[in-house]
Amino acid sequence: MTRTEALIASAEGHSAHNYHPLPVVVATADGAWMTDVEGRRFLDLLAGYSALNFGHRNRRLIDAARAQLERVTLTSRAFHHDRFAEFCARLAELCGMEMVLPMNTGAEAVESAVKTARKWGYRVKGVPDQMAKIVVAGDNFHGRTTTIISFSTDAEARADFGPYTPGFEIVPYGDLTAMREAVTENTVAVLLEPIQGEAGVLVPPTGYLAGVRELTRERNVLFVADEIQSGLGRTGRTFACEHEGVVPDMYVLGKALGGGIVPVSAVVSSAEVLGVFRPGEHGSTFGGNPLACAVAIEVIAMLRSGEFQVRSGELGEHLHRELAVLRDMGRVTQVRGRGLWAGIDIAPAYGTGREVSEKLMDRGVLVKDTHGSTIRIAPPLVISKEDLDWGLAQLRAVLRA
Repeated sequence: MTRTEALIASAEGHSAHNYHPLPVVVATADGAWMTDVEGRRFLDLLAGYSALNFGHRNRRLIDAARAQLERVTLTSRAFHHDRFAEFCARLAELCGMEMVLPMNTGAEAVESAVKTARKWGYRVKGVPDQMAKIVVAGDNFHGRTTTIISFSTDAEARADFGPYTPGFEIVPYGDLTAMREAVTENTVAVLLEPIQGEAGVLVPPTGYLAGVRELTRERNVLFVADEIQSGLGRTGRTFACEHEGVVPDMYVLGKALGGGIVPVSAVVSSAEVLGVFRPGEHGSTFGGNPLACAVAIEVIAMLRSGEFQVRSGELGEHLHRELAVLRDMGRVTQVRGRGLWAGIDIAPAYGTGREVSEKLMDRGVLVKDTHGSTIRIAPPLVISKEDLDWGLAQLRAVLRA
């Protein structure tokens, strides 16, 4: 038995089977590359679902974390600490907002956004008690807590986890007419992913986000943009909403905000919206901790330079040109995405998404499948063009075979 087989067998024996990972055991990583316990190198074309936008062990972020580790890592929010104010101010400025509510994981941030929207609806908009509604899009993925799966359309995510949380209206993604019909006087928010990641990197029709923005303004409803995967440089802009010139009322951020080092998430909005909270109404022991703030401050500084957004945009154009060739050859049926982010539907004759992912793994490339026939590509934004081309060459070779 190889070391890989032994470690996987041990994990299977001692952990809940809530994931079906590829059979590779990573030991070290740097930049866009990972090395497993057998010493084999793999090009990472997933980047932790955008958590690793700046690559593995980015030196600037590692240095920021190490310096903070030598000072203080956790105070809880029972006390102030000297990194908190800067983190909140810098992130609010990056978003063009006023206030920040820091949490840890993306799901926590979405939960916080839901609570914020409801409280704003009752205290500011004047919705009758217990009547607040939030409109969401079908095929969404916002996390896996009980409340969040209550408005999922993924049967696998929902099955056997009821009873479900009420207060949500689901409409088809990209359908402005359905959205308009769903918004009522008791609607407090529309919650959307500007690009749906888990669904297969689905980009909405041109004008959809702008239409949602116009509708929510007309009806006094909050537009909440879940940019946990799409934000912070992934699509060639700081936020995916920028591609339509849209500024939502609230950003939900996570993943890349922690630099691939610590979980950091946040809800960012106006003083009117986040100002509804009073002490004791919401919180998190680790949310906004010194270590998280130190890393996130450096992430924000890197994004402020604009270089990662430009790099994602330029390499993304190259990525989509290359993938279009595969589509034209009939090896893939559809390619979607923006920037360094793509969902690729594999033609049935060439295998399932899982089979293609496993064959790519055998050739030293790591991607992940979703919804049967689709694979996703989302490399670290620091990947070189040469490495990206090498990875795409492996995909062509797999599909030729």
